[in-house]
Amino acid sequence: MKLHRREFLHLAAGAVALPAASRIARAQSFPTRPIRLVLPFPPGGVFDIIGRPWADKVKTSLGTVIVENQPGAGGSLAAAAVAHAHPDGYTIFLGSSSIHLAELILRAHPLLDPMKDLDTISMVAMTAFAIAVHPSVPAQTLRQLVDYVKANPGKLTYGSSGAGTLNHLSGELLKSLTGITDLPHVPYRGAGPALADVIGGQIPMIIPAMTGQVLEFHRTGKLRLLAITNPTRLTAAPEIPTAVEAGVPGLVAQQALGLFAPAGTPQAILEQIADANRTAMADKPYRQSLIDAAVEPLDWNAKRFNRFMTEEVARWTPLVRAIGIRLD
Repeated sequence: MKLHRREFLHLAAGAVALPAASRIARAQSFPTRPIRLVLPFPPGGVFDIIGRPWADKVKTSLGTVIVENQPGAGGSLAAAAVAHAHPDGYTIFLGSSSIHLAELILRAHPLLDPMKDLDTISMVAMTAFAIAVHPSVPAQTLRQLVDYVKANPGKLTYGSSGAGTLNHLSGELLKSLTGITDLPHVPYRGAGPALADVIGGQIPMIIPAMTGQVLEFHRTGKLRLLAITNPTRLTAAPEIPTAVEAGVPGLVAQQALGLFAPAGTPQAILEQIADANRTAMADKPYRQSLIDAAVEPLDWNAKRFNRFMTEEVARWTPLVRAIGIRLD
């Protein structure tokens, strides 16, 4: 059968449009099965405290969201796993600027390029870190802690949720700014195990991400929070001074937590997840639950997050180079 030129062009155009039409159709029907939300650390830390309530909150918009903890390599194993997942919206990631930073400046052989291999959906919360000690440590303020560490070289160590995390970098920044030379770092596979050891007295000091749980440990006397690394005092804990107020200018560290998907995920699906997040964040009780958890709700878009990452890389690179931190 001979086709006229106009008929041929019409059929050819239709064939080219089929993949795009198929993608649009899939996006319009999304979701048709449970979504997997991957968390990069074990239960008990800030990612769990934020991620599980989020999964429950968005079920009216997105249906079932299954939470899966995949700890390892300071969060990078989970990031890489999500980056290599099928870009269909059914595998998403609660990641952070800390994990991006580790891949961008701490690894000679990165597990992924988070700026290229992950699509930013939207931000959820900003967290700060605390300088905390076991109650047996004879320091009531951050300056007293610095003086005690210097007077007792080799006596104290500090724990964090993992090598290369912002918790770790915050500890190294504290040492750099105060001239501490002997305060070894003890990396853990997440905040939960580190908190258990400091409360049990196995380690004397920890730099955890601030959460309602950490705050409760402080208020019940299991931990003593000396300062936070936020630029301002937290809404949930106005009695705890910032590190700058406590006598260490420059000790500021924040971590932006947000939702990411494998690069190439259809824009319509990314927007649908972002809309579900906006709906959740607009709910006053939910926002208050985040504040009560000692984190600050965040409404940045991808562009604002990318600008923040550019600033963070520029700010942390000199310290990383000066002390020679490497994760591989």
